[in-house]
Amino acid sequence: MPRIPPARRPASSARRRHALTTSSAVVLLMTGCAVAGGFDASAQSRPESELRVGGLGTLSLPASSPAPPSGVVPLLRTLFPDTPSIPSPSPQASRSTARAVVPADRDTLLSAKLHDTMASTPASLSVAVVDLDDTSRARYGVKAGRTYDTASIVKVDILAALLLKAQDEHRGLTAAERSYASSMIRVSDNAATDALWGIIGGAGGLDAANRRLGLRDTTAGAGGLWGLTQTTAPDQLILLSAVFGEDSPLTASSRSYARTLMGRIADGQDWGVSAAGKAVGLKNGWLPRSATGLWDINSIGEVTVDGHPYLLAVVSKGSVSMESGISLVERAAKAAVSALTA
Repeated sequence: MPRIPPARRPASSARRRHALTTSSAVVLLMTGCAVAGGFDASAQSRPESELRVGGLGTLSLPASSPAPPSGVVPLLRTLFPDTPSIPSPSPQASRSTARAVVPADRDTLLSAKLHDTMASTPASLSVAVVDLDDTSRARYGVKAGRTYDTASIVKVDILAALLLKAQDEHRGLTAAERSYASSMIRVSDNAATDALWGIIGGAGGLDAANRRLGLRDTTAGAGGLWGLTQTTAPDQLILLSAVFGEDSPLTASSRSYARTLMGRIADGQDWGVSAAGKAVGLKNGWLPRSATGLWDINSIGEVTVDGHPYLLAVVSKGSVSMESGISLVERAAKAAVSALTA
């Protein structure tokens, strides 16, 4: 179980990385099928019960996702102590009373801040945020059994699985793997993602990696449809804690490599949670649903605001356009940070 950090961290970025390892977020962008580097909507989107793949027609899919894999490390309990069976914090884990806040109070405040926004949209939204300095946190729209299509934010997960595989084999990434990884993360290239999906062992490989990373509510997309991986906002924080934290299955060199790629996202792919502060690393995802024409818009990342580092994950579905979905995600990101600074 990762150690909860002290109440306050030194200002230096090197020591700041030691603060929290149970949540993180970095944003993914999917470009459209007409733009290189995006998530091909025609090849990786589906309605509730069917999927149209390019010119191949419609494929039947299960009405619901498989149950999440069992046996994962319950890191979510550290992020959100209202989850049953909360582990006792270590002696070093005490926080200052000035910043200690009951999570439910922050949740209520975030819900109030999002009330008018959600009343004006048909979309569904889930948010999770944590302040890395003092572990104050909030979430919205997190309900048992409710998951969201990852779209291209899964590319961070695929990268983590690739790095774990290389570590297990006691080697560095090959030149080809590095090229694929750079294209997958920095410009959200789908062909590169397909290649790495095969290298990590597809859905089975991703699920196995996620058990090690502690993602208990994320299930890999079947049939090569990595963009239809199902996830939750809290799971995305846990994933990115493996990248931005210290107590991680990923080695220091693996984490540094992932951070570097996620901190160098191509121009034009810097929307999303970066609206809430200065982006440290991010990745976005977008996907139009073929049956409804509505959009899935997701954004995960680490941002800094007034010297505080925050991990943010916003996942959504049902926006009437890509533009409205991005606006929704950005408003949610700002509300999440403000809920911790109020």
